[in-house]
Amino acid sequence: MPIFYERRQLVTPGDLLAENEYINGENTYKENGKIYATRVGLFDYENKRVFVVALKAFYIPMVGDTVIGKVLEVTLGGWMVDIRAPYLAMLRASDALERPVRPQKDDLPSLFDVGDLMIAKIVAYDRTRDPLLTVLERGLGKITRGQLIEITPTKIPRVIGKKGSMIAVLKEHTGCQITIGQNGRVLISGKSPDDERLATMAIRKIEQEAHTTGLTDRITDMLRKEKGEKTEKEVVENVSKETWKTDR
Repeated sequence: MPIFYERRQLVTPGDLLAENEYINGENTYKENGKIYATRVGLFDYENKRVFVVALKAFYIPMVGDTVIGKVLEVTLGGWMVDIRAPYLAMLRASDALERPVRPQKDDLPSLFDVGDLMIAKIVAYDRTRDPLLTVLERGLGKITRGQLIEITPTKIPRVIGKKGSMIAVLKEHTGCQITIGQNGRVLISGKSPDDERLATMAIRKIEQEAHTTGLTDRITDMLRKEKGEKTEKEVVENVSKETWKTDR
């Protein structure tokens, strides 16, 4: 089998990953029937396509993504927004106001000013123009409270988990409202600074150990220990002890 690395094994630029019938995917190139890595990251493959998940990558915008952006400039027609991509995004005034724009009368900085954070959705993007945003849908708009952290964008799926399993664990055990931007920004809003600190600690651990297995269970146990609760293993052991005493 002409694959030279195991899944989730670390590779570096120039490493030979596969050859012959395989197809080169993200962060790879093919030359003379052989596929090489172009980025430092984790090797993976799906069917016949091989690719590298970059450990430190820019966010690549996709239409429909929810992102957390920072306003860098207010223009006559809207706002230029940093979304951690190689290029700035544009939020047009018409995508922020539920009425026709009046350039001479509308005070755009009163809605979003330089330095403000927002939750937005990407509504258009291709290589010929910068990403376009909207904040008109439910749950989008200006961020007024909470703690913002940044992680590697490629680790976001691990924070969410399969069918939302990881994010459900985080919310349940910290009591925090957690809003995830596909661009690697995460907004944490809890009832207390301690709750937010706990959620931040867990997300940092997920980012560091995203390539490992059994992570959801480890995060659950960590959160329980931090809150002084018994881990699942300890609960099972206690039940076993009580059962043994009853049998005696």
